[in-house]
Amino acid sequence: MILHLNKNTDRSTIEAMSRQLDAFHIEREHCHILVTPSATREVPEAFRAHVEESFVFDNDMQLSSAAYFPGTRPVTIGDLTIGGDTGNTMLIAGPCSVESEAQIRASAELLKELGVSTLRAGCFKPRTSPYSFRGLGLEGLELLKAMRRDYGLHVITEVRDSTHVDDVIEATDIIQIGAKAMYDHGILEACGRADKPVLLKRFFGATLQEFVQAADFVLSGGNEDVILCERGIRTFETGTRFTLDLCGVAYLKEHTNLPVILDPSHAMGYRYGVPDLARACAAMGIDGLLIEVHPDPSTARSDASQQLDHDAFRALVQSLQPIAAAVGRRIV
Repeated sequence: MILHLNKNTDRSTIEAMSRQLDAFHIEREHCHILVTPSATREVPEAFRAHVEESFVFDNDMQLSSAAYFPGTRPVTIGDLTIGGDTGNTMLIAGPCSVESEAQIRASAELLKELGVSTLRAGCFKPRTSPYSFRGLGLEGLELLKAMRRDYGLHVITEVRDSTHVDDVIEATDIIQIGAKAMYDHGILEACGRADKPVLLKRFFGATLQEFVQAADFVLSGGNEDVILCERGIRTFETGTRFTLDLCGVAYLKEHTNLPVILDPSHAMGYRYGVPDLARACAAMGIDGLLIEVHPDPSTARSDASQQLDHDAFRALVQSLQPIAAAVGRRIV
């Protein structure tokens, strides 16, 4: 249950209500918000005079629910806003990993040339094998900061564990919580305290409810700027890396109030299928696309098979624009 309290409710009353209802307290300009477990259905009589509005839910998808906030929450990244009634589909592109200054600078120059707003690249890579390249770490973050400064791009990179959350928050415009970190409560709670947009990727074995409840961890910490990212789930199919759950995307658009971004690169796993899959995603009227692009995929130190080269990405961007326009959106 979500309770909106009178703005003039005193601190001692809020603390007493929070204790009795086992609730999170979020302070907003117009009111105080308490979020209780969904099993809570009634407010004690002693506190009812302080409640302006209440919302009851069947499960713990609460702050993220379309029943609480109709439509899609607007999320602002620098001078760009997605969600709300903007009609913007944000294109995020770049290599899987920051590998060198020459590689990431070539990537930034490509995005600047095409008018793409946001550069992605990993610095802390959560790899399945301990022998795989795991990123440049803090050195990579410094390179991303330089690209943001030199090219005016927004930057997104992934948090691998809670030890470097603060470093990633300081260096980027969007914090990415990767699929393997979706259940990491230390990361979720730290991002809930951050004053920066968070892109949360769905774990490949997570149900939609588990995915959205992870988003509620961030929202309940006070951070309103959460973006969901569908990147493929594990099924019985072995011909592709994962299976992109477009049915799940339709569910998220209907039942949540959060912007939805799709990652066809990780879902497909092979570059030959990424452009067609990206175009299918754009036709759903989504809020963004995450595409892996490398100056020379044959030399990539991580996920080489799924990264587009620069010519293929140029062609993809050109083909996406009329598709987005056909469903009332624009690529930004």
